[in-house]
Amino acid sequence: MCWLFVAAAAGSALLNLADASKLTPPVVPLIVRNPYLSTWLGDARISPWNKWPMFWTGEEIGFGVLAAVPESGYVYPLLGRPHDSLLPQHNDGGYNVSFCTYVGATFDASTTNLTYQIPAPLSAAKSTGPLEVVLSFLSPITPTSTLRQSIPASYMTVHVLGGFDVDIYVDLNGQWASGDREVDIVWEFARQELAQGQGLKTWKIKRKTEWLLSEIRDRAEWGTLHFSAPSDVRHESGTSGLLRPRFARTGTLQNVVDGDYRGIMDEEPVFAFAKSFHLNASSSSSSPNCDSVMFTIAHIQDPVVQFAAARGLTFMRPLWASWFHSVESLLEFHYIDFHNAASLASNYSAQLAKDAYESGSEDYVDIAALTARQVIGATSFSGTPDNPILFIKEISSNGNFQTIDVIFPAFPFFLYTNPRWLAYMLEPLIEHTLSGQYPNKYAMHDLGAHFPNATGHPDGRDEYMPVEECGNILIMGLAIINSLKYDTYIAASSVWSTLGSDNFDANTETSAFSLNDLEERDGMIGLDDSWGGSTKGVKQAQKWVNRSYKLWKQWTKYLVEYSLEPENQLSTDDFAGPLQLQTNLALKGILGIKAMSGIAGVVANVGDLKYFTNVSETYISKWEEYGMARDGTHAKLSYNWYGSWTTLYNLYADALLCFHLEGTSLASDSFTTTEHQSSQKPLDPPSDPTRSKNHTGFVPPRIYKMQSNWYHNVLQRYGLPLDSRHLYTKSDWEFFAASVTSKAVRTEILQATAKWVNETSTDRPMTDLHDTEGDGGFLGAYFMARPVIGGHFAFLTLRRACGGRALDGLAFLDEKQVSGVEMVDCGTPKSLEEEESGDYIGEL
Repeated sequence: MCWLFVAAAAGSALLNLADASKLTPPVVPLIVRNPYLSTWLGDARISPWNKWPMFWTGEEIGFGVLAAVPESGYVYPLLGRPHDSLLPQHNDGGYNVSFCTYVGATFDASTTNLTYQIPAPLSAAKSTGPLEVVLSFLSPITPTSTLRQSIPASYMTVHVLGGFDVDIYVDLNGQWASGDREVDIVWEFARQELAQGQGLKTWKIKRKTEWLLSEIRDRAEWGTLHFSAPSDVRHESGTSGLLRPRFARTGTLQNVVDGDYRGIMDEEPVFAFAKSFHLNASSSSSSPNCDSVMFTIAHIQDPVVQFAAARGLTFMRPLWASWFHSVESLLEFHYIDFHNAASLASNYSAQLAKDAYESGSEDYVDIAALTARQVIGATSFSGTPDNPILFIKEISSNGNFQTIDVIFPAFPFFLYTNPRWLAYMLEPLIEHTLSGQYPNKYAMHDLGAHFPNATGHPDGRDEYMPVEECGNILIMGLAIINSLKYDTYIAASSVWSTLGSDNFDANTETSAFSLNDLEERDGMIGLDDSWGGSTKGVKQAQKWVNRSYKLWKQWTKYLVEYSLEPENQLSTDDFAGPLQLQTNLALKGILGIKAMSGIAGVVANVGDLKYFTNVSETYISKWEEYGMARDGTHAKLSYNWYGSWTTLYNLYADALLCFHLEGTSLASDSFTTTEHQSSQKPLDPPSDPTRSKNHTGFVPPRIYKMQSNWYHNVLQRYGLPLDSRHLYTKSDWEFFAASVTSKAVRTEILQATAKWVNETSTDRPMTDLHDTEGDGGFLGAYFMARPVIGGHFAFLTLRRACGGRALDGLAFLDEKQVSGVEMVDCGTPKSLEEEESGDYIGEL
């Protein structure tokens, strides 16, 4: 009964959670909510008291937990290094520092649990076993409640189970409020009564002089940290070297506030709570007793960013401010709402684990779970219920604001979890461009050089990736539209899309995806209405596209002119440098043109639908002619780079957007966008005659088979290299590519990634760029904590695409296997000499 209670209180079934975590990553999330509330456990394969927890950059921050057993006088560090303040020990110190048994870390998509066993004191009864302590960190992902997801706060619950008393101490320091250890901070202590008769104690810490919308080492220099606990705990602030030894001696705090404001490391001020658990009260019972205490940590900023909106440069308020009239009301709701938030998060984690397991890999369960909080941890909700916005930071690589080619690799996570959040990320890009503040005809790279300042690029000199960004946003645009079109639960792109009412907001002044109709279901308030579906989905898609149709068409016209033979330019993999005639980049551009035919179909623009269909079908035939190796075994990195090869990860969009079903029995008007029986003739007859006679799919199936076989051949110890130039991989693209391979090859790639997670030498939140050999470490660029790993959800999203038929359309990949290797007729092979002697002849 005690464990059942603990599991329910934690919001995740602890026993199931313990069974679920098979991988041992070097870093796990603790408090991860947005780019500035982002605390992680480093060296997660060893004891959590070896180092302080860290910000995503790797810099340590003060966050310590101690457990004291009054009966024995022993004090045990559980998290961080607060015991540094207790050493060296003195004979008359009144305590002894010792180290308990660390059982390990377990995690799901929203929760990380750290479990310990503290030995019973010698004076305890012989039958008394060790006391179990679980530190449970919950940063809930709630796909049915954008309101809850917008709250910049997380939970930490301490659970204890045993037969002897224990005192728990938790503190944090001013490093949560600034990236400058020398800066002066101020603090206050507050009490408030809660609606249910409970009370709340809160520490509030901030810079003495805030720097609005500024960062130091990626930390926010404005905003207030709120550290809250129930009113029955003890509190105290003061010098770390005094508070911690006093707690170690007495097991409690003095309920006093240090009024001497000072620097973060000037006689380091810490802000502490302590809770005593009396578990030995019932000596007549042989069963252990259990109890818990819950803390919350929130980082409150208002404004959250500045944005060059249509109305001009605007300080953007947090989205939660539309529903809560004060910070106190927000903190109250968040604290009391724990069980609701935990329930929604647990539902998400369980569904994610189920879907990942059904993919055929237990390892995928943990990879997906590790991915989720990292992706959402790069975002910040803003706007209003009329027009919600989700801002995103390009964490660690350069800090760009709302980078399209960062949103693109992350977008499978959002399609799977809640597609409206993807639409909210595209919204500021669309609004800014429609307002005329960006001069170029192609899609912009980002909204600002560095988060949190989305000041735009009125000079048009953002990073030059025109084909990349046009293709990205068009593909995502059609993906959003497709996610709105379903009639049954099975056909929905997200399992949570169908929940809620089907009311449509017809107000032309509001977003097609407004949050004005939050609902109450099963006694829980603040839930989203349904996402799309049936007539509502069609209306939402039309409302969304009509507002911005000229932009979609403008971007597509650029691709018509420049995508078939891309000039020397960067792709999203800018660290690899510019390159002309990139095969994979050209495919993205062509798929972008194809996507436009679907967007045109939404608003019944038949002329554009036919024209862009015509162009894209002509281009894809030329692309195959230019981009494939002459021996028919793989795609070249560049049209004129013979002997090279590339991971053709943009092929994923062909399947996700259901183009691969065209001409098959699986095709449906709801999911395909091209009228193949049109009487309009192609611009130029394709060189491949099979495309004019009973062809199926947009990109020919032979390309899928060819690439799947090739990936098997070039796979390395820790994954699939990006291309023939290096042995490094990009895990987001690796998962895009794996999603459109045979099951055998996909399993190989997943196993290699899992091996990397267990063995990598990297020591930061999960990187997406690492070596596939050696120790699987970082390269020259330290990419870490980036949201792009949302690409790990590529296969999960594909499973539900096209009304659940997307994978059926790829069944041919598992046919004709010989000795585990798929065989495919790729034409007459040529010798290496013939391959290298060929010349690329471009055609306009």
